[in-house]
Amino acid sequence: MKRLNFSKKRDAVLKVLCSTKTHPTAEWIYAQLKQEYPDFSLGTVYRNLALFKKQGLVVAVANVNGQERYDGVTASHSHFVCKRCGSVFDVEAPGADFELDSRIARRYGCEVERHNLCFYGTCSRCRQEEESGEQTKNVSV
Repeated sequence: MKRLNFSKKRDAVLKVLCSTKTHPTAEWIYAQLKQEYPDFSLGTVYRNLALFKKQGLVVAVANVNGQERYDGVTASHSHFVCKRCGSVFDVEAPGADFELDSRIARRYGCEVERHNLCFYGTCSRCRQEEESGEQTKNVSV
């Protein structure tokens, strides 16, 4: 694999992405870096993210509301995507990672390099908000 030349901006994009667990969008990364690098462009962020994906340094986790969400942790792990607020977070899926790769490889005779397992639903914060909203609605006046 060809070695990447890391400019200050390229290095900054990767550092910002790897320093958060929020699985950010390119726009979020851009907003974090714009003040430090006034001549920075959103296109620069997108180009670097595409390059990092190609090189295996980052992964695209999910598309949420039309925006790709990225992760600097490339080891196989699972994610949860909230359909209401759009949050994306890591979840432990016991036995799902290595065992799943092995089972799929054996069953289909292929070599599994990695997989992306995403769960979709409503996060606990949004569920609590929904429940408190329902309780308020159900109160008789």
